[in-house]
Amino acid sequence: MSLTLLFDLDGTLLDSDPIHFRAYLCLLQAQARPVIDYTQYRTQIMGRSNAEIFQLLFPDCGPDHQSELAALKEEIYRGLLRDAVRESAIEAQPGALELLDWARDRQIRCGVVTNAPRENVTLMLAILRLAGRFDAVVLGEELIHAKPHPMPYRTALDRLEGHADRALAFEDSLSGVRSACGARIYTVGVSSSLSPEVLRAAGASHVIHDFRDAVLWAELRRRATTAPPPMS
Repeated sequence: MSLTLLFDLDGTLLDSDPIHFRAYLCLLQAQARPVIDYTQYRTQIMGRSNAEIFQLLFPDCGPDHQSELAALKEEIYRGLLRDAVRESAIEAQPGALELLDWARDRQIRCGVVTNAPRENVTLMLAILRLAGRFDAVVLGEELIHAKPHPMPYRTALDRLEGHADRALAFEDSLSGVRSACGARIYTVGVSSSLSPEVLRAAGASHVIHDFRDAVLWAELRRRATTAPPPMS
């Protein structure tokens, strides 16, 4: 069985969470709603599906209005993201592109597993210059269940003909870690927004600050050729 690598996108491959937070603030202020702080964003919103998020933020609105507000927020986000690109204020997480190049050179199949809308995904992959680089892109919003349900990760494994015991997932959110762990995939937490302690409590087996982590690379090299025991 070959190795399979599965990546969340927002906050994992691209340091985009601060931009999402700004987009939510802009929307909430425009709608004359109480604003959230970054702790609320990280623990209650980050990584969840828009259906869940807008039910939480706008419980008095019907589903159609919530969908309209979600679309508006994503439009604001994409505008802020394009501004950040023009200002060179957004970039891939350190070591992420090197890891993907390493995987490509060894014909290791890689996938994106995200709750982000398709238009956001297309833009983020273009910014990272990774359009067409992944063997599968799984969008939670297009499945019956999004993260934190394990379905997105199980779907990615099916599409890549991978096996949970020979896969690694990379996640930065509580929702994402729970989704990958629920699919019985060895999950590496990326502490771009949440602390290592919080990620481990959610189920992450190992936590990295970024993709240059020496322990991660040692484990990847072992797993590329053998089926070693998990990282301690």
